[in-house]
Amino acid sequence: MSLRVFSQQRHQNGIQNAATSPKRSRYTALSKLFAPTAQLLTFTYIWSMEKKIINTGNAPAPIGPYNQAVLINDMLFISGQVAINPATGNIEANDIVSETHQVMHNLKSILAGTNMDFNHVVKTTIFLSDMSLFANVNEVYGKYFSGDFPARETVAVKGLPKNVNVEISMIAVK
Repeated sequence: MSLRVFSQQRHQNGIQNAATSPKRSRYTALSKLFAPTAQLLTFTYIWSMEKKIINTGNAPAPIGPYNQAVLINDMLFISGQVAINPATGNIEANDIVSETHQVMHNLKSILAGTNMDFNHVVKTTIFLSDMSLFANVNEVYGKYFSGDFPARETVAVKGLPKNVNVEISMIAVK
């Protein structure tokens, strides 16, 4: 956990920043706005970051030096998931539709491990082995969301881990 404390004092003739800021002009503009007051004001901003590693047995174990997800405060960053069945550790999907469903189930399990669901997802990235799979993946993917869809990009790549056809990563916010 890291903690940053930033203090600034505003005087009648402008702001004096205790931690020399590159955005000094913004503070100068604020000082002109509050110039009529002669009192000394002190503002303290505290920003803390709590990083928690997320690994659940209900989703496949990472196949490399990474974690299933990282939770920072209320933001969850989920690593790309492929169609590995967490119970067997194998890829059992025999077509793109079942492969995409398994990926979405894996993502759902990781979200559930932090008391979130697909309604908390704000951003996804979909990697495809071939853009011709887009329509089928898109149809399955869309069934897991209700209401507002997250921001997203879909890209075709030369290859994916374990020779799968789809990998999806997500960012969610409580």
